[in-house]
Amino acid sequence: MFSCIVLLNFFRGIPSELEESAKLDGAGQWTILTKIYLPLSKPSIATVTLFSLVNHWNSYFDGLIYSNRTQNYPLQSYLQTIVVSTTDLIKNGDIDALMKLTNINDINMRAAQVFISVVPLMAVYPFLQKYFTMGLVLGSVKG
Repeated sequence: MFSCIVLLNFFRGIPSELEESAKLDGAGQWTILTKIYLPLSKPSIATVTLFSLVNHWNSYFDGLIYSNRTQNYPLQSYLQTIVVSTTDLIKNGDIDALMKLTNINDINMRAAQVFISVVPLMAVYPFLQKYFTMGLVLGSVKG
């Protein structure tokens, strides 16, 4: 729903004079869509794509619900189960497990989880960043 509102407001911000001038030049509806609206909407589509990617990437609970075996968990679900299991070990006072975790702090585990989970998004972001430019439509209508 949020993505629809973002795209709707972006398309409302495109001046209607662009469509009128294309119709005067003899362009049809599909030509107007592919030659005018889609190239102008690259920043908004990149924004919606990035928001959707981050939303799906951070949803660890979906993997817990839909997968029966821990071997098939997505990365976020697996990292969440590691953090929860180490927290449970600390609360229950399991001596053998606590001896293994003496050098690992809970804060360090959470920091490692955040770092590991952000690396793939940071690999995708530079490819989408070129579309996040301001003033793409400013010079298109004179008047």
